[in-house]
Amino acid sequence: MKKSAGILAAAFLVAGLSSSGFATNGTNLIGVGPTSRAMGGTGIAAPQDAISAIFSNPAGLSQISGSQFNFAGTYFIPTVKATVLAPSGGGMPGNWKATSQDEAYAVPAIGLSNPINDKMNFGIAAYGVTGMGVDYRNKDVTGKMNTKVSVMKFIPALSCKYGAFSYGAGLDIDYQAADFGSGLAHNYAIGARLGAGYQYGLWDFGLVYVTPQNVAHERVYDFDMNGTFDTLKLENPAQYGVGASYKGLDKWILSADIKYVDWANTDGYGKDFDWESQTVYGLGVQNKAIDKVTLRAGWNYGKNPVKKHAAFNSAGNTNVQGKVMNNFNYEYFRVIGFPAVVENHMTLGVGYEFSPRFTLNLGYKKAFEKTISETDSSGAINIKSKLSEDAYDLGLTFKF
Repeated sequence: MKKSAGILAAAFLVAGLSSSGFATNGTNLIGVGPTSRAMGGTGIAAPQDAISAIFSNPAGLSQISGSQFNFAGTYFIPTVKATVLAPSGGGMPGNWKATSQDEAYAVPAIGLSNPINDKMNFGIAAYGVTGMGVDYRNKDVTGKMNTKVSVMKFIPALSCKYGAFSYGAGLDIDYQAADFGSGLAHNYAIGARLGAGYQYGLWDFGLVYVTPQNVAHERVYDFDMNGTFDTLKLENPAQYGVGASYKGLDKWILSADIKYVDWANTDGYGKDFDWESQTVYGLGVQNKAIDKVTLRAGWNYGKNPVKKHAAFNSAGNTNVQGKVMNNFNYEYFRVIGFPAVVENHMTLGVGYEFSPRFTLNLGYKKAFEKTISETDSSGAINIKSKLSEDAYDLGLTFKF
């Protein structure tokens, strides 16, 4: 009990330390922890540790044997570039080209799994899962393009196993912070993730559903430029996922996940800034290469959710949650401020078992460069963003 209480206290500390600035499937990480992310973010059917079980499918806690504690850290390096061709003066930014000055972020995560009896497992995790941001304050002559959004989650979860079936539920307690250059606004939300699993011979199957979670950021940005800071609701999307895993090859695990991320029906991202929903595909392999060494690799793809608005009317207006926003400022905010456009991710990882009680896991993720570019109806204005990402993971698993 003392160990669990100490770990629980650490969970709150980790949640408070998470940083913004990352983006992969939209603004969401493809997976949490080095084992899941090294396998393309998969884990709905066969998670490899407590962190990935709670994130991917809480029913997967039933597959975690014994008690374990996971600590993971990610060094996340997005490279964001912008090119703007526009008139100068009157609030317009003129012509400029720059790389965002936000360069690297540390993203911690922890997880705990502990059996209650032979049918039930309890788990708890805390991690940063969502984020995006750019900093062009010394490049954009208007000085206003500086954005940050981050979501940290604290999730207690429970799984139950009945024969070949398992069921799980987690309570998502979200802390979300946003800063669009006018000061930090933060708030909280509560949601749930529900999962199920089925084992058939050497196959494992999983289903998961995550409820949407809506956060209102008060006094976060002056969208209609009337001198008063406005409230913006940013809703974390509903997610639906299915996964399968096969363990019939000697020393191998093969896994595949498909997730539907419903950005289009969210306040903020979808209804206001015209993001499309994503279908995300993940593939992963794991091989016990030699005694104590495990190798992992994967691939993850989710189509860019930020819809391109070709030939937009820069003199028109768009309604953003009841506020009338000039179309140029609207497109500038969408494309330059939140270019969450990467699609293809390659992942690699390795684990080394120092002892039956302690394992070190390392991982690497590469999100290949993707560009979004828009030109207005006059042809005189062009705004363009490019995003690519590198991430390095380190994880420690302690069994007790």
